[in-house]
Amino acid sequence: MTRVAVIGAGITGVTTAYALAKRGVDVTLIERHRYAAMETSFANGGQLSASHAEVWNHKYTILNALRWMARRDAPLLLHPRPSWHKLSWFAEFLAAMPHYERNTIATARMAIAAREHLFAWAADEAIDFDHRRAGILHVYRERAGFDRAAGVSQLLAKAGLLRRAVTPDEMRAIEPALAGEFFGGYYTDSDSTGDIHKFTSGLAEACLRRGVACRYSQSLTSLKRENGRVRVTTDADSTVFDAAVICAGTASRAMAAMLGDHVNVYPVKGYSITVHLDDAASRAAAPTVSLLDDATKLVSSRLGADRLRVAGTAEFNGENRDIRADRVAPLQRWVEQHFPDVNTRRVVPWAGLRPMLPGMLPKVGPGRAAGVFYNTGHGHLGWTLAAATAEMVGDAVLAQAR
Repeated sequence: MTRVAVIGAGITGVTTAYALAKRGVDVTLIERHRYAAMETSFANGGQLSASHAEVWNHKYTILNALRWMARRDAPLLLHPRPSWHKLSWFAEFLAAMPHYERNTIATARMAIAAREHLFAWAADEAIDFDHRRAGILHVYRERAGFDRAAGVSQLLAKAGLLRRAVTPDEMRAIEPALAGEFFGGYYTDSDSTGDIHKFTSGLAEACLRRGVACRYSQSLTSLKRENGRVRVTTDADSTVFDAAVICAGTASRAMAAMLGDHVNVYPVKGYSITVHLDDAASRAAAPTVSLLDDATKLVSSRLGADRLRVAGTAEFNGENRDIRADRVAPLQRWVEQHFPDVNTRRVVPWAGLRPMLPGMLPKVGPGRAAGVFYNTGHGHLGWTLAAATAEMVGDAVLAQAR
């Protein structure tokens, strides 16, 4: 039986371990934290959003980044302090711009495929993750953004995803709690939401039941090719495996370098707040349909009866995990503006580092050397894509083992 180490127990690592275990592989899951899903998979926006598959390699993104550079509360904040990593990443980002349409379509196809696996796994393993199938509504205040979204919808349609344009009246019928003036929106009824931390934790427990050896509280110190296999050394022990799958988020770049691969993941910080709906009035006034506000780049998801998650922003500032008040404040203001009867007395902020590759597609499959595989670099869509990419890498590991 093939022995495989999976490095990292976020959403991509745990889904990879599960997919391999279902294929009869002897899996060891290695994670530096005491539990699964304690970093970027802890408190994201909650959206399982094929409708958000558009990649960022577009002049629209560049123009916004330049326009917002002087704003500390900008939806996309590019810190001007240079580093070789940042410069090389942006050079590759610009080089990928001609592939914008192709990569958007490919991402949407993966997102659609992921649903089938994720929903089936949750049912098979009886995982309660506050899943809500109420669709996602994209909202636009101005005609220019709405018209641009029409072009994105055409690309999504090529991938097999249908989202329909809706008027302001239709928007309020879909989500009656939404306040504000809007030009129009796009609604994708096949999208859904859920708590990534609950799902990943539940699937990690399922991995244990399926025989996966979970080594928590172990920090990786080195990866080496050794006689056609991979030696994985942590601060606790050193073991040789037939193969290793790197699912380590923003740490994947350094690990790939140990194995002779270039995987140029950059940490793009995002923020979220969890609004606790402690009173009946707030629960009634909070949205039940997930929203994406294009102008502010914020998303919201209702998690169960008593939580509202609002997330967004992108901050290019290296391995910085600080939670900044000036970055969190726009999220709370957004809730108070669009859902004025929601009590925001108890709000919990969070920040995480999205592992983002310049071309916006994840790195999935084998590396240069036999026995080395990757499932990393999903950016803002790790929750949406992970089940599909886990299946892909599971097939790739078995194919190489034959």
